[in-house]
Amino acid sequence: MAGADSPSAALRRRDLCARGIRLAGKMRSDVVDLLDTYVERQGLDASASVAAVEGVPPAAVERWDEQTGTQRLLENLAAYRAFRALLAQMLEEQQEQLGEADAALGRALAAVLLQVSAFAYHLEELLRLESRGPPSEEGDGPPPRPQGLFEQKLRGLGVLRELAQWAVRSARDLRQLAKPGPGAGSAPSPAESP
Repeated sequence: MAGADSPSAALRRRDLCARGIRLAGKMRSDVVDLLDTYVERQGLDASASVAAVEGVPPAAVERWDEQTGTQRLLENLAAYRAFRALLAQMLEEQQEQLGEADAALGRALAAVLLQVSAFAYHLEELLRLESRGPPSEEGDGPPPRPQGLFEQKLRGLGVLRELAQWAVRSARDLRQLAKPGPGAGSAPSPAESP
């Protein structure tokens, strides 16, 4: 446990957090672009109301400032593991529905899926550094598929919207974790920047 508090571990944590913040920013940008493309190609209304996505914890959290760094990392990891499964399913559905007819959307989905997988791995590295290995992935199996095509499209819209929100939350969580000292779980200061 004392290793997590050493100067070299603190520097490594700050470096991993800084890289994670950049990854989250790039991911959010790509997800927003993908969201625009997805809405257009799927013939959806961008303002369509979508229910919460089953299996994905909401990015919004009450009492965010009371969470410890480890709690933040664990919640982020659980969310990105869920997104990885959901995006893989969306990609499969996309290929079944359109085949090669819309290869650009498929490539964009695959690229975001890779970013989500890389980010999940990054979070696992941070958890190892915090002297806490990542929890094992319990094989809950794939998320349930919506029954109809329209429901699949709406669920996809919900997944991408929530992923964009998680990217924002992740950057915020990592900024908080990068703060030096035992106060890393305290409320963020508006003056702090990445």
